[in-house]
Amino acid sequence: MTPSYKALVPFVSVDHMMQLIHHIGLEPMLRGLADYIEADFKRWELFDKSPRVASHSAEGVIELMPTSDGEVYGFKYVNGHPSNTAEGLQTVTAFGLLADVATGYPVLLSEMTILTALRTAATSAMVARHLAPKGADTMAMIGNGAQSEFQSLAMKAICDVNTVRLYDIDAQATAKCARNLAGHGLNVIPCATPEEAIQGAQILTTCTADKQYATILTDNMVGAGVHINAIGGDCPGKTELAPAILHRSDIFVEFPPQTRVEGEIQQLAPDHKITELWQVITGAAPGRTSSQQITLFDSVGFAIEDFSALRYLRDQLTETGLFYNLDLLADPDDPRDLFGMVQRAAP
Repeated sequence: MTPSYKALVPFVSVDHMMQLIHHIGLEPMLRGLADYIEADFKRWELFDKSPRVASHSAEGVIELMPTSDGEVYGFKYVNGHPSNTAEGLQTVTAFGLLADVATGYPVLLSEMTILTALRTAATSAMVARHLAPKGADTMAMIGNGAQSEFQSLAMKAICDVNTVRLYDIDAQATAKCARNLAGHGLNVIPCATPEEAIQGAQILTTCTADKQYATILTDNMVGAGVHINAIGGDCPGKTELAPAILHRSDIFVEFPPQTRVEGEIQQLAPDHKITELWQVITGAAPGRTSSQQITLFDSVGFAIEDFSALRYLRDQLTETGLFYNLDLLADPDDPRDLFGMVQRAAP
């Protein structure tokens, strides 16, 4: 039996995703993703929201991240296993799905290892566009792993950053990042210490992988007037900033019930004042209010950002044709006769 068109689900493979990036262009794609994410933040109140469903182990975490805007449902499966790199494996892998709420039928299945890196970078830069000091042109990139190039180029594409100062405890990671960023229009400066990396930087991005309470930035490293993107702390027991920095900063988060468990603010009292990003983006709450203010985006990643990325991806498929049709759903001629369909398939 040949499956009907309505039962075929578009699937975007890793190869398709890479082709799509080169077809659209990396920086235009980052800008497009940022626009979709910002648009969904503006309609934040429409979405179903819940902390991600996490299964923790000594080696890492496996998570499901669901949401819906009432018309489309989406989820992402993602893992985080810091020790994977020692085995030649990715720390993070992911895939995601969109479905039609009216029928429950999936309408898109996609790899999201690459797409998550893109959406994370686009979110960071979209937030920095709202919170970073005016005229910011230099970013310190502390942690030069798989996210670092995407973060750097998103800041260039969306915030007009022209200089990136790199530091990683592993000098080979810094060399890799510098090599990959060559020829992309950024002034790239490898640094020997985190203190050197933050010199002259108005945006400080931390993105490290160790699953522990770490102090990547100490209090005396952070001066007035900077914007911090803390994106490495994304599960219980994993942080990057000294608590004193948090007490000096105005803190902005995605979804408080999730961030208070997983983010930098797990180090603070449960009633410590924070601001939800959607309120800044809609104008309901202030963002940066002075040149001396320290703004902190305590980023843990939220399902609506993945939903936005999948929505952006779905809108590119008709034009590009970069997908396979998967025979994923059983679709008998008579919806009540699933058994009969199986019987008729006998050789």
